[in-house]
Formats: sequence, structure tokens, C-alpha cells
Amino acid sequence: MRAVRRMGTNVFDENKAIWQLLLIFLVPLMLSNVLQAASQTFAGIYLGRLIGVNALAAVSAVFPVFFFLVSFLIGIASGSTVLIGQAYGAGDEHRVKKIAGTVLGATLGLSVIIAAIGAWLSPAILGLLGTPANILAASDAYARVIFWTAPVVFPYFVYTTCLRGTGDSKTPFYFLIVSTMLSLLFTPAFILGWFGLPHLGVVSAAVSAFLGQGIAFAAMLIVLRRRGHPLRFDREMAGDMRVDWNILWLVMRIGVPTGMQVVMVSLAEIAVISFVNRFGSDATAAYGAVNQVVSYVQFPAISIGIASSIFGAQSIGARREDRLAGVIRSGIALNYIVGGVLITICYIFARDLLGWFIVDRHTLDIADRLLMITLWSYVIFGNSAVLSGIMRASGDVVWPTAIGIFSIVAVEVPVAYLLMQRIGLDGVWVGYPAAYVVGLALQLCYYEFVWKRRTHERLV
Repeated sequence: MRAVRRMGTNVFDENKAIWQLLLIFLVPLMLSNVLQAASQTFAGIYLGRLIGVNALAAVSAVFPVFFFLVSFLIGIASGSTVLIGQAYGAGDEHRVKKIAGTVLGATLGLSVIIAAIGAWLSPAILGLLGTPANILAASDAYARVIFWTAPVVFPYFVYTTCLRGTGDSKTPFYFLIVSTMLSLLFTPAFILGWFGLPHLGVVSAAVSAFLGQGIAFAAMLIVLRRRGHPLRFDREMAGDMRVDWNILWLVMRIGVPTGMQVVMVSLAEIAVISFVNRFGSDATAAYGAVNQVVSYVQFPAISIGIASSIFGAQSIGARREDRLAGVIRSGIALNYIVGGVLITICYIFARDLLGWFIVDRHTLDIADRLLMITLWSYVIFGNSAVLSGIMRASGDVVWPTAIGIFSIVAVEVPVAYLLMQRIGLDGVWVGYPAAYVVGLALQLCYYEFVWKRRTHERLV
């Protein structure tokens, strides 16, 4: 066993309180998610302002479909983070690289399949969702670019996830800055034809994101190798990309249930967009704008859940179960502090924020009402993310996943559908807070009465 070089933030530093360690790791992770949201935000602004509201609606209509097809990738990334975190906590560098190599190899194969299937089925799926006829062609063109670029974008996503499993949230953040800046430059350049570039219209944002992420990925691999990072891409890592089926089985055992939950989330989003589409393209555009604003509140909550899971996995890998309670308390406290501040800001400046994407007053009024209904509930969502993240860090995924699926299938979608019949579009958004409240109540029950009373051993 080769000892890991401790290059990232980890839970073993006894000189700092757990909340301080968590915050040090969390800040780059949160900023990464903010940058990702900012990239999507500015792409939306460019499309809405430089092309028109139908361009924003076309992109918004694609998101649930794409999210559905990448759901199991997200699950695999979740499983790999747990195993890498535990191996890193145990101090085994060879095992860390073996897990990462297996996951990268499997991801590359999966991304090729997704690219082919997504490009083939895109027109049919968008048609089945009732995408408004005036944006169908543009939505299909955007979707095809997204799918065909997956074999580069997906491995980049998984590699950054593996880095975070070692406690390194800074390196992915630095190169996300690179990809975001390039994307922000390329998008208007392709829309307006700067420097003699072709006018790509709606697909400009997708092409720009691919170019930015591809360049950043290549640069990141070079820097990791020069720094001698535990997850540098070298001959050993390349050899490890031949899938180790025992490791992949462990990753899938943790990741597939998580992926199933993400699938259900994406199916719920597909149901929601089909509900929203019944109210016309203005409502679809409002849906896209609200999602842009909500991401700034939702992504930090997700980040805190991820950070808690990684620190929990490292604690279990190091056989320091005594640190788990501190990780949970710190994660929940940070969720309510950070989430509360962001939600307050969004409530105060809601119309100004939405106005970045929407210039039509009627569409802006729709988006503002929807934001008011759902925004507060994302601190509840964040609390659940911390609890489920800690439980997944131990490999306990079945019940947290079942609870998440139940809150989506039995609460969110039915509430949205039934209230839509009674109060119109506003009723669709009530399903979100209803699902988050029920989900948190059930997660708390399982954590208190089952998970907390068990002893948790590392999986690797």
C-alpha cells in the first residue's frame, strides 16, 4: 500500500474545528457551483437578449431530457466519491488511483452510448414532451450538440469529482474559472460572428461550453502531472482505465440507487416541463429563468451535502467514526446560514435577477410569482442533502434513496398536477416545497432511529 500525499483539505487536521475544515473545503466547491450557474446564467442572458425569448425557451426545454440521460453518470460519480474518500482516508494511494481509473474508463464508454442514443432520440422525445412547435427545431439542434460533446464533457466532470474525493476542491475550481471565462467569450462570439466565426444561433452556448471545458480539461491534466498529484494521469492511471469489475460493482452498488433517485428527479422535471408547456412558450421561458435563479440557492445546498459526504467517507476510511457527528452538525449549520443569506438576497432582488433573462413583462410576472412560491424551501432541501450525504458515505444508500424517490413520486408530481388543475401554473411550483418538507421529515426519522445506532465500516 502506497501512502497518499495529503494535498487536499481533510477531516484529520486536529488543529482546526470540523466546521472550519468543512468551510475551507466548501468555499471552492460552492464557488465552483456558482461559476457553473453563472456560466449558464450568462448563456441564458446572451440567448435571451441577443436572439430572443424563444431561444431561452428552446434551451430550457432541452434541460430535463439531458438531465435524464446523464442521471446514472451522476450516480457513478457519487459512488466513486465515497470509495475514493474512504481509500484516501485509509491512506492508500494505489487504491485511490485504481478506483478513479475504473470510473473514468466506465464513464468514457457510457458517454459514447449516451451521445449516440441522445442524438437519435432527441426529436422524438422533445415531440412527446409537447415542446411548443415554434421552438422545436431550435431545441433539437441544441440537444444534438450537447449529446455529441458528451465523450469529452462527461470524463471531465467525473475527473473533477474524483479530485474532490481526495479533499481537493481547489484544483477543479481553478480550471472551472478557465472553462467559464472561455465559454463567456465564445458564446457571444458565435452568436454575433465576432472574429469571422460562424453565426451559430441557439447552439452557440453548447459549442462554447464544449470548447471551454475541453481546453480546461487538457490543461488540468498537465498541471496535475507536474504537481505529482495523487490523481495525476500517468501510465498507471491509463492502465487502471481497464475496468476492475469488483471496484465497478462497489461503485454501482452505491451509485445506482443514487442514480435512480436522480432519474426520478429528472422524470419529475420532465413531468413538470410538460405541465408548464401547456401554458405556452412564455411559461416555458419563465420556467427556465426561475431555474437559473434557483440554481444559486440550490447548488450551495448540494455542495454542502457533497462536502459532508466526502468528510464522512474520509472519517469512516480512517476509522474515525467519532468525527461523524461533528461533520453533520457543521454541515447543517452552514446550510442554514449560507442558504438563508442567499434566499434573502434572492427575495429582495427577485425581479432584478429575473430581468437579466426576461424582458417581456408578462413572462417576468409569471417567473416572479413562481420564484416567490418555491425559494424558501431550498434550505429544507439542503438539510436533507447533508443527512443523506452522510448516510451514503457509509454505503447506506437504499433507504435514503427510497425516501428521496417517495418524496418525488408520491408528493412532488401529484401535488403539482392536482394543484395545477385548481390554481393554474402557480400550483405546479407548490410541489417542490411539499416534497422537500416530507423528504426531510422521513430522512430525520431514518437517521435517528436506524442509521445512528449502527457501526459503520469502510468498504475498501
